[in-house]
Amino acid sequence: MPKLAVFPKAYMQELCKDGTMKVSEWIELAAKLEIDGIEWYAGFLEMADPDNWPKFRQQVESHGKVIPMLCCSPDFTHPDKAFRDKEVAKQKSWIEMTHVLGGQYCRVLSGQRRPQLSMEEGISFAAECIEACLPLAEKHGITLILENHYKDDFWEYPEFAQQMDVFCALVDRIKHPNFGVNYDPSNTFLAGEEPLDLLYRVSDRVVTMHASDRYLIEGTIEDLRKEEGGALGYAKRLRHGEIGKGLNDYDAIFTELKRVGFDGWISIEDGVDGMDQLARSVSFLRKKIKSYWPDFV
Repeated sequence: MPKLAVFPKAYMQELCKDGTMKVSEWIELAAKLEIDGIEWYAGFLEMADPDNWPKFRQQVESHGKVIPMLCCSPDFTHPDKAFRDKEVAKQKSWIEMTHVLGGQYCRVLSGQRRPQLSMEEGISFAAECIEACLPLAEKHGITLILENHYKDDFWEYPEFAQQMDVFCALVDRIKHPNFGVNYDPSNTFLAGEEPLDLLYRVSDRVVTMHASDRYLIEGTIEDLRKEEGGALGYAKRLRHGEIGKGLNDYDAIFTELKRVGFDGWISIEDGVDGMDQLARSVSFLRKKIKSYWPDFV
């Protein structure tokens, strides 16, 4: 049955940039929620010290929770092979981090959508790099999860595989039991596409999900689709909001996930307006999961 986790969407600046929140503080806040786990981020400042990894795992598990998945952002589409090799090495270090934290899933991305890059080149570069990481993931019993992402905060260009056709082509290229999809319905809006269209194409490969919701602060969905790749719309027209009150149809999403036998982790990306908002999103998803998976506890 699906399990719920949360991600510190509201506290990334504090945890990753200025250090004004300690990871242990976030754990204590998250542990009060009705969740099963806490999704981790490789870029937490305190994760630079490997001695902290088992300590954080112990603190999370002391609350009866686990760390199911690690969020990280490799850039596998650079034209320089030496650069890509370094990114593979970083991804392998994140797989080791996931293992120490007790996680089952480690995110991968394709890389940046550099202007000079052809579709076939980008898919080949990304697939080759992901496949180079799979033996280590398999050794540790970890599944690499490719997310239909928008753009890492530190990247110049959006995600290479942001568009549905490119994403599906990359997913189809990699056939391995330790590889799957992390589905984020909201990110498809940023590509100017429909969340359900993507889900129906990859639902049999989905092993984890980012539960988020977005709503328009100006204009219409059609305005967003007119903008190149949805990139401009990310900043101008859409923002994160309470789950169940935005653009996503969670009944349709869960109907399809139930149909394909999904039983993975659903990690909530919300709480940008505070912990009360995050708690309401947790409650919404608990009720939805209970209605679609009645045996869920």
